[in-house]
Amino acid sequence: MTEPLTPLERRVYHYLIDFLAENTYQPSIREIAKKFRIKSTKTVSDLLGSLSQKGFIERDQSRSRGVRIVGHSGQASTQPVPYYGRVHAGEPALLPDHRMGFITMDRRFLPSDDVFFLRIKGESMIGRGIFPEDYVLVSPSTRAKDGDIVAARLGEDATVKTLTHRGASIVLEPANDADRAIEVGPKDDFAVLGVVCGVFRPFMEQATQPNLPVASDTALN
Repeated sequence: MTEPLTPLERRVYHYLIDFLAENTYQPSIREIAKKFRIKSTKTVSDLLGSLSQKGFIERDQSRSRGVRIVGHSGQASTQPVPYYGRVHAGEPALLPDHRMGFITMDRRFLPSDDVFFLRIKGESMIGRGIFPEDYVLVSPSTRAKDGDIVAARLGEDATVKTLTHRGASIVLEPANDADRAIEVGPKDDFAVLGVVCGVFRPFMEQATQPNLPVASDTALN
């Protein structure tokens, strides 16, 4: 999963997005230093290096403004959010090779920088208002508690269910009487990927939608 940004990294990242939208080019290192009152250009370079290492930007060291914002479409006050077509057994569960693209979102809808999207297949969560073809926004930084809807990994499969602790076991409960709960023990290959913090539903004919990956409430395909 994407490593969360520090408060200063977040401010610089958003500044890069907004500056690009307003000027069609990126700020120089000295302009970034002036904006955030940073005395050392090396500190700015280190900040950009950290943003690059965490996967938010790409850098061209041969150019003074050689920064590309990964997945960004160019509008201010937005942020590209990755969506995935597969999960990986083990950690990290989300690999760049399994990233299918980005969806640009208004930042006001994002609780953290490390959010990602999965797409729903199946009807096991219709009782909680999550339907097939919906996109669920998942926050790895949000601590999961009983009653939360979570995205979880079971081996190489993913599921979206309601989380409940029952002694030493975890129960993943559907919101559809036609489906059964999944009980996970301490020895199972299991991990909570994050808490579902949003549901987005495109109102368009299926035939007109692009060929996007389908994440599911029972498995990622």
